[in-house]
Amino acid sequence: MKYPKLFILLFITVSASAQTTIKQDASIKQMLDEVSSKNIEAIVRKLVSFKTRHTLSDTVSKTEGIGAARNWIKAEYERYAAASNGRMKVEFDEFVQPKGNRIDKPTPMKNVLAILKGTDTADKRIYIVSGHYDSRVTDVMNAKSFAPGAVDDASGTAVSMELARVMAKRSFPATIIFMAVVAEEQGLYGSGNVAKRAKAENWQIDAMLNNDIVGNTYGMETGLKDNRSVRVFSEGVPAVETEKQAGTRNSVGGENDSPARELARYTKEIAERYVDQLDVKLIYRRDRYLRGGDHTPFSQQGFTAVRITEMNEDFNRQHQDIRKENGVDYGDLPDFADYDYIQKVGRMNLSVLANLATAPAEPLAVSIVTSGLTNKTQLKWEAPKGKAPAGYYILMRETINPFWEKKFYVTDTTATIGYSKDNYLFAVQSVDADGHESLPVFPKPAR
Repeated sequence: MKYPKLFILLFITVSASAQTTIKQDASIKQMLDEVSSKNIEAIVRKLVSFKTRHTLSDTVSKTEGIGAARNWIKAEYERYAAASNGRMKVEFDEFVQPKGNRIDKPTPMKNVLAILKGTDTADKRIYIVSGHYDSRVTDVMNAKSFAPGAVDDASGTAVSMELARVMAKRSFPATIIFMAVVAEEQGLYGSGNVAKRAKAENWQIDAMLNNDIVGNTYGMETGLKDNRSVRVFSEGVPAVETEKQAGTRNSVGGENDSPARELARYTKEIAERYVDQLDVKLIYRRDRYLRGGDHTPFSQQGFTAVRITEMNEDFNRQHQDIRKENGVDYGDLPDFADYDYIQKVGRMNLSVLANLATAPAEPLAVSIVTSGLTNKTQLKWEAPKGKAPAGYYILMRETINPFWEKKFYVTDTTATIGYSKDNYLFAVQSVDADGHESLPVFPKPAR
């Protein structure tokens, strides 16, 4: 049996533990080493220097307000793009948001997109990493007061920008978009515009990573200090699920195997493979309790998207006027951010993006044969379009386990496994000769 040549993946099964691997792709590891905490801190402090990045703030000044901030972000992306040999293009995604909830008048808005075009012209896959660059204080309509927004969400914007700087110098078969969006605090309007545009223009977005509040390591009230744990939120029931799809999901027990959940598992496996002292916590919710983020509009348009957020939040920092009361500092100031932690989150994102954008596409028409009564499992699928895989991994886990426990390598597009489909869950992913894996695909029942 032939295995991918760069590294052989050795997995162990441990109670409540994910897969463990012993080797990495040297080129991806080199990129991770280039992600700089000093650069990230410089980006965060520069964004804070604009005084406020409230969506309704000044657009004329060159030094203060949302206009100055977005112009600086675009200029930085363009500076990074100079190293891409013309492959990275930077643009404003411009739109006018009508008057509505948290918008007191029709307002021109601009997202900033740095698009690193894939080298394979036949490969239409797109991967997105995003943070929102707007900020706020206690009153969501206060566009005048100092709103530093260092962690919420200059930290996520800095991740997107620093990854663009590092990855612009490299090439990938698929396209990667590094995004800084506006108006998250006013109602997810910036990400909503990109998601609607992507749907209308038939973008093939395979995965969207939303980084929102990824710079704090202290938990208010609990006193927990944790610089190694990070949460990945993922929806179980897809927002666009049809009645027929719901029926299938209920019959096969697929409530924890939505595309978003597969992306979350993939993020944990790949990130922990590459980033030391990192524990990716899978949170089986679309977002925090009764809250939302910029991945949500993408989910609502049918794209696979997750939210990445620090483990323990300090709510004395979020959405607060800058002040000191009873000896307690309030407000999202840059001195309270942990830049080594943001660096770790950036490396986490990069490892996932680089692997996905290099790997072959997902296998197509993945199905599990249900025509006979058997204690074995027969799976079949079609090869993806574009780059031909070297082979495929069949993933397997017990129904009560959150992580894939076993991987079986095959080179055909059909396989029979000596484990009952009634007792286990399965998925299939493509893999190239260098060991880069696609996202797993949960099979549909087929006769």
